[in-house]
Amino acid sequence: MALIAPGHSKDDSTMKHYFLLSMAFLLAALTTPLMAQDPVFIQEYLERLENSRKYLVLVAETMPEEQYTFKATPESLSFAEHLMHIAWAMDWHAQSLMGGRDARDWNTDTELQVAQKTKAEMIAAINQTFAATQTLISQFNLAQLKDTLEYFGLHRTKRQILLLLADHITHHRAQMLVSMRLKGLVPPRYVLYQ
Repeated sequence: MALIAPGHSKDDSTMKHYFLLSMAFLLAALTTPLMAQDPVFIQEYLERLENSRKYLVLVAETMPEEQYTFKATPESLSFAEHLMHIAWAMDWHAQSLMGGRDARDWNTDTELQVAQKTKAEMIAAINQTFAATQTLISQFNLAQLKDTLEYFGLHRTKRQILLLLADHITHHRAQMLVSMRLKGLVPPRYVLYQ
């Protein structure tokens, strides 16, 4: 036999139970779609990142190797420097900011610098960096997307870091396209890689 508090009927207790149960279902209905968005975001991001890799590699392959040292202005990075800067920054955003690994030391670590690399070696480095980034993101703990960290004096979530990484790739690839145009080359069509 259920005990009912003085001044309350069995119907009050049942209504309270139904109310709490309804609230629990409502809360679950509201939060489940929000939590389900993270895997979709990651899946869409990885697809976009792969298309970005394909387009960047096509751009790098299209530029003749003898033009890799070309600079649009004396203050600009060369075509090769833009390419390797994309790799360096991708490694930093993904492996260091997202993954927590210590950042590479620009002064001593030449793996992702132009140095004496050939065109083929630079393209291989780009492909390897994209692959490592894609692996890290595909295995990323989705709960950490909301974690914040300092980013050039601003506080950004790790989700925002991923978006900033994509913007950064586009920013430097666009400058590579300008270099190609200045050398009289027609860049590959972007529309197939969106």
